Amino acid sequence: MKSIVVLISGSGSNLQAILDACSAGFIPGRVKAVISNKASAYGLKRAETAGVTSAVLSHKDYDSREDYDTALIQLIDSHQPDLVVLAGFMRILTPAFVAHYQGRLLNIHPSLLPKYQGLNTHQRAIDAGDTEHGCSVHFVTAELDGGPVVLQAKVPIFPEDDAELVAARVHEQEHRIYPLVVRWFCQQRLQQNADQALLDGQVLSEHGYADDEDND
Repeated sequence: MKSIVVLISGSGSNLQAILDACSAGFIPGRVKAVISNKASAYGLKRAETAGVTSAVLSHKDYDSREDYDTALIQLIDSHQPDLVVLAGFMRILTPAFVAHYQGRLLNIHPSLLPKYQGLNTHQRAIDAGDTEHGCSVHFVTAELDGGPVVLQAKVPIFPEDDAELVAARVHEQEHRIYPLVVRWFCQQRLQQNADQALLDGQVLSEHGYADDEDND
């Protein structure tokens, strides 16, 4: 059983999907701790309900991003995780933090990377006239939203859609593919090799596995 630490800043819906997948035995691992940079994050209540240790480490208590990330590393490492999962953790991480967890740090981003790195992805896809959008699970590197993609899921964009409707579709897919990628990692099927992601020893493409491939 692999040990997982999840970092959050908000509602923790992806955290809940991972907790549920662990409880059901889909993920051969368990969430050892949930850490938030915001005391108001609803995900902390999800952790409490699941009986998982939680902690708040506010970035406002530190003078620099480097000082905060040093303290965050110490807190995470106290739980000896095999995997660190970013689930709506709204912080830009320092290169030192990323290097410390290289190969065992995952994130989910609400776009079909490499398109729409950064924020406001749903509205940007609508404004560009895109007919499809989606989400990507990727290993984290020092480049913002630039690490090797493991798996993507696509959703349609219809002419009458607004960002809220598109976001709801994307969230549904996030809750499906994130637990699957965490499962692969805990099964020791998934690795990062520099700027590449490997599944079962095979290098994945720039877009990772396609949503319609047989990848269970």
